[in-house]
This record gives sequence, C-alpha cells and structure tokens, in this order.
Amino acid sequence: MSFTYNPKKGKRSKTHGFLVRQKTKGGKNTIKRRRQKGRKKITV
Repeated sequence: MSFTYNPKKGKRSKTHGFLVRQKTKGGKNTIKRRRQKGRKKITV
C-alpha cells in the first residue's frame, strides 16, 4: 500500500504558489481575501 500524500516542495509551489495565484483573476482574489482576513501566510 502506498501513501496518498507524498509531499514535494516543487509540486506544492507550482500548484499553490504565489506566482501561480497572481496569474489568474481568481488567484488574485484569493490573495486579496487572505490579506483581508489577516493570514500570516498568504500562499505556500
């Protein structure tokens, strides 16, 4: 049996990273929402 979560920093940042979020309108909204909420970490 293999584990479903095999963490990789590269894959993580390519999917949920700051630059990826900035590319789309929805992603920018996500960053905006998290800033507004006062999150310590905006993205990965």
